[in-house]
Amino acid sequence: QVQLVESGGGLVQAGDSVRLSCAFSGRAFNRYTMGWFRQAPGKEREFVAAISWTDTIDYIDSLKGRFTINRENTKNTVYLQMNTLKPEDTAVYTCAARYKGSNRGSYDYWGQGTQVTVSS
Repeated sequence: QVQLVESGGGLVQAGDSVRLSCAFSGRAFNRYTMGWFRQAPGKEREFVAAISWTDTIDYIDSLKGRFTINRENTKNTVYLQMNTLKPEDTAVYTCAARYKGSNRGSYDYWGQGTQVTVSS
């Protein structure tokens, strides 16, 4: 069984940077594909970024160049570095995991989410 706990969100100004963390509790973190999703008020949840168990990385095109995903397998943690934040980035950010999953495929485990609010 896998548990995921996000941290690092908060209230920031447009143009600021934030790094989100997702702590993984369970076995064989290095064999899990990890993804980040977000859901803005009144909108559907959307895929943001993922890093596979083989270290393949994917981002949605709209965030390319501003967001960076990475993982530290020795710490059982995946990160999302968010730079040059915009008000439209305001959302609940949630991490997800799937054993040997595909970056843009389905995920089995989800964290509780962390709120990121970007003021203009």
